[in-house]
Amino acid sequence: QVQLVESGGGLVQAGGSLRLSCAASGSTDGAMLGWYRQAPGKERELVADITLSGNTNYADSVKGRFTISRTISRDNAKTTLYLQMNALKPEDTGVYYCNVHYFTIPAREFWGQGTQVTVSS
Repeated sequence: QVQLVESGGGLVQAGGSLRLSCAASGSTDGAMLGWYRQAPGKERELVADITLSGNTNYADSVKGRFTISRTISRDNAKTTLYLQMNALKPEDTGVYYCNVHYFTIPAREFWGQGTQVTVSS
């Protein structure tokens, strides 16, 4: 079982920056870590993800502006996932969720509670 706690959301003007954090308790060995977002009236979408080896993937809409990264404690008991968001746009507004996906059979997936990001024009 993994518990995820996000922080760092808020209200920012267009062009500004925010840094989201997600503290994951429990091992994330072999898991894909990611950030998703959901805007009002829209489906949840992938923003960025990162593999155990550090390979990253971004939605086209955030490439060049957002950076995903993670740190893992020495005892592998805690992982912190980050999303640095620069040059924010009003269309980046939404609830941002941290996700951990284990490629087990069956797959296991855990979500954070979400953190609101609002970008004003």
